[in-house]
Amino acid sequence: MTTVSERISQSAFDGSRLRVVLLLDLYDGAQKQFLEVYEHLRNQVSSVPGHISDELCQSIENPSQWLITSEWESAGPFLAWVGSEDHVKTVQPLHGCVRDTRSLRFSVLQETAGKNGSLAQSLAGVPDTIGAGLRAVPRRGDGVVRHALTFTVKPGSEPVVAELLAGYTSPRARVDENTLLRRSSVFMHGNRVVRAMEVEGDLVAALRHVAQQPEVMALEAAINPYLEQDRDLGDPDSARVFFTRAALPVVHRVAAGGEEPADVERHALFYPAKKGCGTALARLLASQDDAAADDPTSPIAGSTIFQRDDVVVRLLDMRGALDARPALALGFEGGQKAAVLARLLDEAKDGVLATDEDVARCLDRSTMKMITDRRTPEES
Repeated sequence: MTTVSERISQSAFDGSRLRVVLLLDLYDGAQKQFLEVYEHLRNQVSSVPGHISDELCQSIENPSQWLITSEWESAGPFLAWVGSEDHVKTVQPLHGCVRDTRSLRFSVLQETAGKNGSLAQSLAGVPDTIGAGLRAVPRRGDGVVRHALTFTVKPGSEPVVAELLAGYTSPRARVDENTLLRRSSVFMHGNRVVRAMEVEGDLVAALRHVAQQPEVMALEAAINPYLEQDRDLGDPDSARVFFTRAALPVVHRVAAGGEEPADVERHALFYPAKKGCGTALARLLASQDDAAADDPTSPIAGSTIFQRDDVVVRLLDMRGALDARPALALGFEGGQKAAVLARLLDEAKDGVLATDEDVARCLDRSTMKMITDRRTPEES
């Protein structure tokens, strides 16, 4: 009998195979263009490290609806690809023929081989992965989808941007009967903004709902002049590219489960990784937070790690002061993790972080400033 982990968790670092499902709704008359674009896209993706296979399917009920499934050795290579500039450029031609898309990602837990499965795969040139890369234990969720955006503003504009982000009116929390905006947290570190959302239900529906609210549209327009990366919200392609580049996906989430203690406070830490070290850094922090979740004396009630390339952000829900156990708060308490962390950080100035003073300075540099943290009335 398969057991289920008792703690709340999700992770891109468990080594299991990944199945990506992309649902598409084509514009009328765009089928020929779409097939040409897909052929180019397929050829590009086939050479990406970690990619195993893909399939293109067309609905038998509505020929305008298509499905692309792809399989990856693990989540890491896929997330690296989908967060790259090459991906942004490769999928750009799709926007001219696709009315709507939705991407779903699943780790492979179990599979049943067909009678001739291995032979069919071999004939197709697809590696035989039956039984390999399966995740043995299901995870327990909490019904919440987490998502973050990050962008930078022009140096010197930080106070104005912080005031704008803190002062806007929250959009209506109820999106539809199945979707609710539960929490929105905004932090800044220098000129970098990170906006984290928690959604119950359909994340895509929630993001569209938020984007269409007058108060949010006014906020985005007010921030526009201060952005380091230009965007035109009136141009769908420009807006789409901006938000694609700004996406900061969750790579690890862990919490003890049960009711959140009343004295928990939210913090965020920013880790600028050395070039090419973002995944290793996020993985190190994930291992620390897994250990903390198994320790009933740990003040960390929950941790969410976001990573895109070499930008790593760790959201902590923690009892007590952040500096009460600074090494734990930074994510390297015990063993040789301090030395490893210092080697992975781009701005580490304290060597191996050997003294309490070193650790305190690093924690102070990493701590992000909270601009706003809003829960829905249903949660308050």
